[in-house]
Formats: sequence, C-alpha cells, structure tokens
Amino acid sequence: MRIDKFLKNSRIIKRRTVAKEACDTGRVLINENVAKAGSEVSVGDKIEINFGNNTMKIEVLEILEHAPKEKSSEMYKVVE
Repeated sequence: MRIDKFLKNSRIIKRRTVAKEACDTGRVLINENVAKAGSEVSVGDKIEINFGNNTMKIEVLEILEHAPKEKSSEMYKVVE
C-alpha cells in the first residue's frame, strides 16, 4: 500500500493530500529512508513522521484497504 494512503487509512493524517504533501517535503521516513508519496509500505516497516517540533515513530502491524474508525488504531503501534 502507498504510504500516503496508509497514513490516511490509519487516521494518523486526516487527508491523503496532506499526507502526500508531508511525504513530498521529506517529513516522512520509512525504515530511515525518505519516503515519496508512492512508496510502498508493508507489515513490519518502521515509519517516522515529523510534525513541526514533534516526531512520531510507529511500526506497521496491519494493512487494511478500508479501515473503520475502530480498527484504524490497530494498524500501527507507536514505538517512541
């Protein structure tokens, strides 16, 4: 699954266009590599997202094409 779609489906970022913009500006890393919006993400990948002064590090646990609100938080685990 594309990283921008994963961030939207997991509700880490509310809109896919905002997720795409974050990727294009280099604020999203997959396994310590800068991610483009079309970069593929798979189970077990470590994602780091920079929100201004805050950094969120997560591990991908599950990939769901259509995640209801209740299941979206089960798609990842916060690492730090």
